[in-house]
Amino acid sequence: MSAPGAVRSRVAAGLSGPGRFFAFALDALRCLPRRPFQVRECVEQAWFVSSVSILPAALVAIPFGAVIALQLGSLVRQLGAQSFTGAASVLAVVREASPIVTALIIAGAGGSAICADLGSRKIREELDALEVLGIDPLHRLVAPRIVATAVVAVLLNGLVSVVGVIGGYVFNVVMQGGTPGAYLASFQALGQLPDLIVGEVKALLFGAVAALVAAYHGMTAKGGPKGVGDAVNQSVVLTFMLLFALNFVVTAVYFQVVPQRGM
Repeated sequence: MSAPGAVRSRVAAGLSGPGRFFAFALDALRCLPRRPFQVRECVEQAWFVSSVSILPAALVAIPFGAVIALQLGSLVRQLGAQSFTGAASVLAVVREASPIVTALIIAGAGGSAICADLGSRKIREELDALEVLGIDPLHRLVAPRIVATAVVAVLLNGLVSVVGVIGGYVFNVVMQGGTPGAYLASFQALGQLPDLIVGEVKALLFGAVAALVAAYHGMTAKGGPKGVGDAVNQSVVLTFMLLFALNFVVTAVYFQVVPQRGM
């Protein structure tokens, strides 16, 4: 094969994977409004994802909020702007840290379990059996998992935000000698409702993306148990990469669309 032909074949092979994933994602999203929706499957998956994610998320949120408060408190003290510590810490937690923490926990705990479950069904040929019976696996298995993971991510993001803000408040007041009134007043002056909304929107998108990636790798797993293990590893790594890229896009759009408040 000639050099240009080899390059074209490599490029085509590199683009085929993302193309198949986006085709899978579109097919899965088209199944969401279809009836009858698998409510029981969705509730079971939501309970499972929340049960494996809620405690790690709450525990991780405390040091996240504390580190942000300590770093920003030290910085604003050097700049002589101690009164802005509360606003900077809370906005950083609500808009950025909480959705990222939620996404990482959801992808690492819930997404890996979804991938392993669907991958084991794939190698046992249960998915093929569903298709033979005229049942669409995307509608029966994937759609409920997307909805369940997205809803749990939104709720979990609220918990992480509260725990992170409380942790930042305690560490700022106790360890850095901050003033409780100034901490809260600065946030009330600069914070606004869209800051909370963008955090929840991020969590919703991150949860759906984590479920889609996990389901795609699980339903395309090959090679027996080893193939399922490889699919789980690939799904977690790819989910992290997509989440950070998506976080940048959503944040950039938010700052372009929503005007920020000033003192």
